[in-house]
Formats: sequence, C-alpha cells, structure tokens
Amino acid sequence: MRILGIDPGIRNTGWGVVTLDGTRLVHLANGVIQPDPKAADAARLSTIAQGLSQVIETHRPDAAAIEEIFVARSASSALKLGMARGVAMMQCAHAGLDVAEIAARQVKKSVVGTGRADKAQVTAMVTRLLSVKAVNADAADALAIAIAALHRGPQAQDPGAAGGLSQAIEAALAREAGGGTGRRGGGP
Repeated sequence: MRILGIDPGIRNTGWGVVTLDGTRLVHLANGVIQPDPKAADAARLSTIAQGLSQVIETHRPDAAAIEEIFVARSASSALKLGMARGVAMMQCAHAGLDVAEIAARQVKKSVVGTGRADKAQVTAMVTRLLSVKAVNADAADALAIAIAALHRGPQAQDPGAAGGLSQAIEAALAREAGGGTGRRGGGP
C-alpha cells in the first residue's frame, strides 16, 4: 500500500509518499509546498491545492494520512491550520483517496517509540527508517505521518503485517547500528 502523508500548513505543507515492501519501508518521494508568504490566504490555499493535486497525480497513492488537528497557540493560527488541512483533505477526497487522521502523539509513538518525541527526534528516526534525508522538517513530519498510517492501517489488523512494520523499523535500526539481528542493541 502506497501512503501519502501530509503535514498541512499555510506557510509550508509537507508531503511524503511511503510504501511497505514485505517488511521494508520504502521511501518513494517527499517535498514541501511553499506558497508565496506575501499572497492572500485564498491564493496560498490554491497553491496548496494545486501542489497536492500534482503530488497525487504523479505518485498515485492508495490512501492518505494527515495529522489530527491540535490546539494551536492562537485562534488565528488554528484557523489557518484548519484551512490548509481542509484543502488537503478536499484534494485527497477529490482524487478518491481515503484519508486517515492520526494524532501527533500517535505519529511520534509509531516512529520514535514515545509520544513525547521532539521534531529533531522524529526527523532523525525518519532518516534512519527510510535511509533518506527529507527536504525539510515539514516533509519529515509528513513521512512520519505516512509511516504511522502504514503502522495502524488496514494491514495493521493482520498480525503478520503489523509485525512486518515492526520488523522493518527494527531492521532499519540494526542496519544503522551495523548489526545483523534486526533487534536494537543486537541482543536476543
């Protein structure tokens, strides 16, 4: 299953496409849509919509995942985040994609192992798991969202498939550590 992860924002909308090949996570693409910061909100949203439409057309994901809305620092920030999120969800729906909504804490827990991980930890783990450096932190977050969606997606109902993703994470850590057992620390 090919998943498009989306980290929406009116300034930067990160995106990443990931698939699971057996027990291996595979990076397909990532990037960021950056509307003109001086443009009106409507023009920025249009840029996000057009950018996501191109990503969907180019990479043909089977489904999409987006971070659940969270309480922002201000009402204005929450409103702008909600607008970007709505445009992203609309573009996915227009393309016929199911959209999973995943809480930020669940994304962090799926990728790093703790719901309290910071952005640097998420970015570092995405780099380890996919053996690729994301375009920026927003793209890394989008890749993390895609990984979390694969972790909890329909195949997560199949114990073998969910175990497959866990094995993929363990294998990526082992590769980085130079071990061959696929377990952290190389122990039993």
